[in-house]
Amino acid sequence: MIKKASAIWKGGLKDGTGTISTETGVLDSAPYGFKSRFENGKGTNPEELIGAAHAGCFSMALSMILGEAGLTPEKIKTHADVTLEKLDSGFEITAVHLTVAASVPGATPAQFEELAGKAKIGCPVSKVLKAEITMEARLEN
Repeated sequence: MIKKASAIWKGGLKDGTGTISTETGVLDSAPYGFKSRFENGKGTNPEELIGAAHAGCFSMALSMILGEAGLTPEKIKTHADVTLEKLDSGFEITAVHLTVAASVPGATPAQFEELAGKAKIGCPVSKVLKAEITMEARLEN
Protein backbone atom coordinates (compact mmCIF):
# COMPACT_ATOMS: atom_id res chain seq x y z
CA MET A 1 0.00 0.00 0.00
CA ILE A 2 1.40 3.39 -0.98
CA LYS A 3 -0.29 6.67 -0.02
CA LYS A 4 0.68 9.80 -1.91
CA ALA A 5 1.01 13.49 -1.15
CA SER A 6 2.80 16.31 -2.90
CA ALA A 7 4.14 19.80 -2.28
CA ILE A 8 5.01 22.68 -4.57
CA TRP A 9 7.28 25.50 -3.35
CA LYS A 10 7.96 28.76 -5.17
CA GLY A 11 10.54 31.33 -4.10
CA GLY A 12 12.96 31.76 -1.24
CA LEU A 13 12.53 30.44 2.27
CA LYS A 14 11.05 33.54 3.89
CA ASP A 15 9.32 35.17 0.92
CA GLY A 16 8.24 32.00 -0.89
CA THR A 17 4.95 30.16 -0.75
CA GLY A 18 3.91 26.60 -1.20
CA THR A 19 0.96 24.28 -1.47
CA ILE A 20 0.40 20.77 -0.16
CA SER A 21 -1.98 18.25 -1.72
CA THR A 22 -3.02 14.68 -1.00
CA GLU A 23 -4.17 11.99 -3.42
CA THR A 24 -7.57 11.81 -1.71
CA GLY A 25 -8.13 15.51 -2.34
CA VAL A 26 -8.72 16.27 1.33
CA LEU A 27 -5.84 18.70 0.96
CA ASP A 28 -5.92 20.30 -2.46
CA SER A 29 -3.30 22.99 -2.87
CA ALA A 30 -3.48 23.88 0.83
CA PRO A 31 -1.19 26.88 1.36
CA TYR A 32 1.87 26.80 3.59
CA GLY A 33 4.90 28.98 4.06
CA PHE A 34 7.45 30.43 6.43
CA LYS A 35 4.85 32.46 8.35
CA SER A 36 2.50 29.51 8.88
CA ARG A 37 5.40 27.36 10.01
CA PHE A 38 7.53 29.67 12.16
CA GLU A 39 5.16 32.53 12.98
CA ASN A 40 1.37 32.77 13.20
CA GLY A 41 0.55 33.16 9.53
CA LYS A 42 -2.35 31.58 7.69
CA GLY A 43 -1.99 28.17 6.14
CA THR A 44 -0.77 24.82 7.33
CA ASN A 45 2.70 23.46 8.03
CA PRO A 46 4.45 20.09 8.08
CA GLU A 47 4.47 19.84 11.89
CA GLU A 48 0.73 20.46 12.11
CA LEU A 49 0.14 17.77 9.49
CA ILE A 50 2.40 15.32 11.33
CA GLY A 51 0.44 16.05 14.51
CA ALA A 52 -2.87 15.38 12.78
CA ALA A 53 -1.50 12.18 11.26
CA HIS A 54 -0.12 11.02 14.61
CA ALA A 55 -3.35 11.78 16.49
CA GLY A 56 -5.42 9.96 13.87
CA CYS A 57 -3.09 6.96 13.67
CA PHE A 58 -2.87 6.63 17.45
CA SER A 59 -6.67 6.84 17.86
CA MET A 60 -7.18 4.04 15.33
CA ALA A 61 -4.43 1.91 16.91
CA LEU A 62 -5.97 2.38 20.36
CA SER A 63 -9.40 1.38 19.03
CA MET A 64 -7.88 -1.81 17.60
CA ILE A 65 -6.02 -2.67 20.82
CA LEU A 66 -9.11 -2.00 22.92
CA GLY A 67 -11.12 -4.25 20.61
CA GLU A 68 -8.54 -7.03 20.99
CA ALA A 69 -9.09 -6.72 24.76
CA GLY A 70 -12.86 -7.08 24.28
CA LEU A 71 -13.57 -3.37 24.79
CA THR A 72 -15.37 -1.01 22.42
CA PRO A 73 -14.65 2.70 22.80
CA GLU A 74 -17.54 5.11 22.55
CA LYS A 75 -15.15 7.97 21.81
CA ILE A 76 -11.40 8.54 21.61
CA LYS A 77 -10.19 12.14 21.43
CA THR A 78 -6.47 12.61 20.80
CA HIS A 79 -4.49 15.84 20.61
CA ALA A 80 -0.85 15.91 19.46
CA ASP A 81 1.62 18.65 20.40
CA VAL A 82 4.58 18.54 18.00
CA THR A 83 7.75 20.31 19.18
CA LEU A 84 10.01 21.82 16.51
CA GLU A 85 13.34 23.05 17.86
CA LYS A 86 16.34 24.78 16.36
CA LEU A 87 19.39 22.73 17.29
CA ASP A 88 23.03 23.20 16.33
CA SER A 89 22.43 20.76 13.48
CA GLY A 90 19.33 22.67 12.26
CA PHE A 91 15.60 22.39 12.91
CA GLU A 92 14.34 19.07 14.23
CA ILE A 93 11.09 17.64 15.53
CA THR A 94 12.28 16.65 18.98
CA ALA A 95 9.08 15.56 20.69
CA VAL A 96 5.43 14.72 20.31
CA HIS A 97 3.10 14.73 23.29
CA LEU A 98 -0.18 12.90 22.86
CA THR A 99 -3.11 13.78 25.09
CA VAL A 100 -5.91 11.26 24.85
CA ALA A 101 -9.27 11.14 26.58
CA ALA A 102 -11.60 8.26 25.89
CA SER A 103 -14.90 6.82 26.96
CA VAL A 104 -14.57 3.04 27.10
CA PRO A 105 -17.35 1.19 28.93
CA GLY A 106 -15.98 -1.62 31.10
CA ALA A 107 -12.37 -0.42 31.11
CA THR A 108 -10.52 0.35 34.30
CA PRO A 109 -8.14 3.32 34.40
CA ALA A 110 -5.10 1.04 34.82
CA GLN A 111 -6.18 -1.20 31.93
CA PHE A 112 -6.83 1.82 29.74
CA GLU A 113 -3.44 3.34 30.49
CA GLU A 114 -1.70 0.04 29.70
CA LEU A 115 -3.54 -0.37 26.39
CA ALA A 116 -2.98 3.29 25.45
CA GLY A 117 0.75 2.76 26.06
CA LYS A 118 0.72 -0.18 23.65
CA ALA A 119 -1.03 1.97 21.04
CA LYS A 120 1.53 4.76 21.50
CA ILE A 121 4.36 2.35 20.75
CA GLY A 122 2.56 0.36 18.04
CA CYS A 123 1.04 3.16 15.99
CA PRO A 124 2.81 3.27 12.58
CA VAL A 125 3.31 7.04 12.81
CA SER A 126 4.96 6.63 16.23
CA LYS A 127 7.32 4.10 14.69
CA VAL A 128 8.40 6.47 11.90
CA LEU A 129 9.20 9.37 14.24
CA LYS A 130 12.56 9.42 16.02
CA ALA A 131 11.31 12.13 18.38
CA GLU A 132 10.56 11.43 22.03
CA ILE A 133 6.88 10.55 22.25
CA THR A 134 5.12 11.11 25.58
CA MET A 135 1.47 10.69 26.44
CA GLU A 136 -1.21 11.55 28.95
CA ALA A 137 -4.15 9.14 28.85
CA ARG A 138 -7.42 9.71 30.69
CA LEU A 139 -10.39 7.37 30.83
CA GLU A 140 -13.71 9.19 30.94
CA ASN A 141 -16.51 6.92 32.13
